[in-house]
Amino acid sequence: MPGRFQITEYCHHFLEEYVRENDCCIDATAGNGNDTEFLCRMVGEGGKVYAFDVQEEAIRQTRLRLENAGLTVRASLILDGHENMAKYVQEEASAVVFNLGYLPGGDHKVATRPETSLIAVEQGLGLLKKGGVMSLCIYSGGDTGYEEKEALLSYLKELDSKKWLVLVNSYYNRKNDPPLPVFVIRLK
Repeated sequence: MPGRFQITEYCHHFLEEYVRENDCCIDATAGNGNDTEFLCRMVGEGGKVYAFDVQEEAIRQTRLRLENAGLTVRASLILDGHENMAKYVQEEASAVVFNLGYLPGGDHKVATRPETSLIAVEQGLGLLKKGGVMSLCIYSGGDTGYEEKEALLSYLKELDSKKWLVLVNSYYNRKNDPPLPVFVIRLK
């Protein structure tokens, strides 16, 4: 990992310790398909990845990315909000991944919102198996505001510490509201 300091690579490196072949994983914000492809590679041929997005363009880009990588059979792409994931996923997940904010290269007015993201995080925690991890890349600042970040951090701070370990990382010496990587590990 030396020399690579993008939040997604950092989170992927962390997730590698938790995701195994044949696992079920959830990409709560498919976006351009980066996390979906990563998870599909990690779960192998016998695994399953559920990827959610509310934007048709995001689902289209994710599908194209998976087709080019030969990974489409490992994923279910769902055009719906991540706050509805429990309607579609009936099995325990080893990882639930959120990349919050807006679609890179997309309309900045269409972004994740605190109300739906809180519901989605709660549902994702309910689907997480013991020893599983939730990864949240939280973007805040000019385009997306601070409300979602503050709402999520407040919620996570109140999780039962006997059941959950919440790790909040930061790019401490970066200016201009750098993204915040957060990991939630289910202990029991």
